[in-house]
Amino acid sequence: MEYNLADLFESVVDVVPDREALVYVDHPGTGAERRLTYAQLDAAANRVAHHLLDSGLKPGEHLGLHLYNGIEYLQTVLACLKARLVPVNVNYRYVEEELVYLYNDADLAALVFEGEFTERVAAALPQTPGLRHLIRVGSASEGAPRPSVAPLSYADAEAAGSPARGFPPRSPDDLFIIYTGGTTGMPKGVMWRAEDLFFAGLFGGEPSGEPVKRPEELAERVAARGAGLTFFPAPPLMHGTSTLTSFIAFNYGQRVVIHRKYAPEEVLRTIEKEKVSSVSLVGDAMLRPLIDALNGPLKGTDLSSLFSVSSSGAIMSETVRAEFQRLVPNVQLLNNFGSSESGSNGRATDDAGPEKGFRLVVNDRTQVVDPVTHEAVPVGVPGRLAQRGHVPLGYYNDPAKTAETFFQKGAERWVLLGDMATVDEEGIVTVLGRGSQCINTGGEKVYPEEVEQALKSHPDVYDALVAGVPDPKWGSHVAAVVQLRAGSPEPTLEEIQSHCRTRLAGYKIPRQLVITSAIQRSPSGKADYRWAKSVATRADADPAR
Repeated sequence: MEYNLADLFESVVDVVPDREALVYVDHPGTGAERRLTYAQLDAAANRVAHHLLDSGLKPGEHLGLHLYNGIEYLQTVLACLKARLVPVNVNYRYVEEELVYLYNDADLAALVFEGEFTERVAAALPQTPGLRHLIRVGSASEGAPRPSVAPLSYADAEAAGSPARGFPPRSPDDLFIIYTGGTTGMPKGVMWRAEDLFFAGLFGGEPSGEPVKRPEELAERVAARGAGLTFFPAPPLMHGTSTLTSFIAFNYGQRVVIHRKYAPEEVLRTIEKEKVSSVSLVGDAMLRPLIDALNGPLKGTDLSSLFSVSSSGAIMSETVRAEFQRLVPNVQLLNNFGSSESGSNGRATDDAGPEKGFRLVVNDRTQVVDPVTHEAVPVGVPGRLAQRGHVPLGYYNDPAKTAETFFQKGAERWVLLGDMATVDEEGIVTVLGRGSQCINTGGEKVYPEEVEQALKSHPDVYDALVAGVPDPKWGSHVAAVVQLRAGSPEPTLEEIQSHCRTRLAGYKIPRQLVITSAIQRSPSGKADYRWAKSVATRADADPAR
């Protein structure tokens, strides 16, 4: 047995076949749900895997998942792993031009897509000649054009395949590709070997202890461990974090609950009903609506089963964490830190916030290095986060970006991340922000995340993004794009500046304030900085602002 994700999953199935593995809640409020045991999920994935191979797809070819959350998403990922096909996540918000780019860049040979997206798929298909096999989940939208390649229904594809295993041997070198969101540029496909992803992204089968030392040990630990934990990845599965969270739970022999879409009130109802233990989400954009619901229509919801809420991809601000902790005092709030290129890097300290910065306890594979020499930086000197050991092979179809981001030092392979950071005498890392979003104003560097934390501590601010806007005097100035709490009075720029001045150095204070009805983020809650910069730049050019 190898460190192969499909082999590892099957080893868990064999020791806890009758344990509940996956619960799916359909459109919020409908009450519809599906439940699968480990044996049932395994057989369902086998059926789709055999269908894909019987349809002429070959090991190593790529399959796109253009889907909302559902049983079919995780079932298809498992089917790909079993058949040695490469699963590729597709952002369901993409329109024709973006889909054409991703379908071609990823060299998709097959696509499993939501019926609701039929029109977009049909428009992109003539420009993606390599895509030859389509499977549709659900019905196509009424009046949608037919794709040039006739899709098979998911139900028919599943029914056509054998529920037995019977697959050729697999390898720890089998690929898993995670496409980044593309909020700061075109999306890139991060190529992970199965073994590397298991240790870097799935904690080696043990998120709170020592990783397994041999593949067979995973199932041995599951067999010795009882059931009783329920993991609830709330963001879309199309973003790597939620899919990896699901596999962490599977490797632990526990239960996964998923919703089709994020609906805060339904999330709370599901936590109560399913006795959820751990919820993963993305920053304030997902946590704040839960607070609103607990203060309003869902006040008194029984969350006694919940012991942790974790965020990855965006931080939960100090202010929002304090609000949630007041309502649910016994829950541990965890700001995890990682990326598509590194898996997990570490976790924020309890005192991380506007005053002390976003401070991390990192794992022993993470360092702050000079981006040119790749040597560790001295204490207090800014550098780039980097990770060694179990790292991806590179970016698919992008050798130039791969050479820029991945490097060899000694006998180990490293990845250079986009986050600027410093390290102190105790080894605590303070993340300054993404280098690509850094604002240079009058020669000083300002990282948006730090200013956003200060803004969100204002009692009238619900959400905020910060961007740099071209400025004839300073090169760029700091602009705050702010969404207010419902019913709050509109603050002046001077009021916002006065509030921030108690938390930030003078050069970091916003010089421009734009009030917007809603902050635009990805479905997972990640910041859309291109949008924020566009909004602020347009407002700056408007003399009537």
